[in-house]
Amino acid sequence: MPRVLYAAGPNYRGHLEGMASRRGEPPRYPAWPEPKLRSVNAIIGTEDDIVVPRDSTGAVQPEGQLAIVIGKKVRNVSRESALDCVLGYSIGNDVSQREWQRTDRTLFRAKNCDTFKPFGPWIVTGLDPTTFRIVVRHNGNVWEDFSSADQIWDTATWLHEMSKTATLHPGDVLWMGTEGADGDMVPGDVIEVEISDIGVLRNHVVAEK
Repeated sequence: MPRVLYAAGPNYRGHLEGMASRRGEPPRYPAWPEPKLRSVNAIIGTEDDIVVPRDSTGAVQPEGQLAIVIGKKVRNVSRESALDCVLGYSIGNDVSQREWQRTDRTLFRAKNCDTFKPFGPWIVTGLDPTTFRIVVRHNGNVWEDFSSADQIWDTATWLHEMSKTATLHPGDVLWMGTEGADGDMVPGDVIEVEISDIGVLRNHVVAEK
C-alpha cells in the first residue's frame, strides 16, 4: 500500500485536447508540473471489482497510467539523479467520474471513490520509463495505445520538480497521466491496462448494491 499516491494529471496533450473537445473548449496546456493527490483508500488490485456508486450520474471512465514507485527518501533531487530514487514501475488506472469532476469544487468524489484506483499487479525494476507502450482495453477492444515517450514532462522532471517542495519517501507512488479521452464504463465491463515489460492490470466493473 503506497504511503502517498500522487497523480501527474494532464501530462499528455492528447488527453487535454480530447477532454477539451468534449467540453467544447480550446485545450489549456499546463505551464509546469502540478501534481495532484489521490486517496490510497481507493486502491484495489488486479481482478478486483471497480464499483460504480449507486448515486453516480454516469460517465465513469478509465485512465490507464504508468506508475512510478519511489524507493529512496529524497528532497531537492536533481533531474540528472532523479531516477536513482525510483524503486520500479507498475500500472495504475485513475478511474474518474466525469460529471462530478465537472461540477464539484474538488476532485474528492470524482477521483477517490472506493475501488477507483486499481493498481498493480507487479513492481518491475531496471526499466527505462521513456520506452513503455501503454494499452487500454474495454471488453477486449483497444481504447488507447500510446507511449510514455509522449508525456509532456518525463519521470525525472516530475520527481525533480516535486522534490523541491515535498520530501519523497520510499513507498510513495506517482501516476504519470494518460493519453486520449476514453468512453464510459458500465457494470459488466472488463477494463485492462497493459504496459510493456510490466504486465496487465485487469478489473471488472460492477454496480454498488
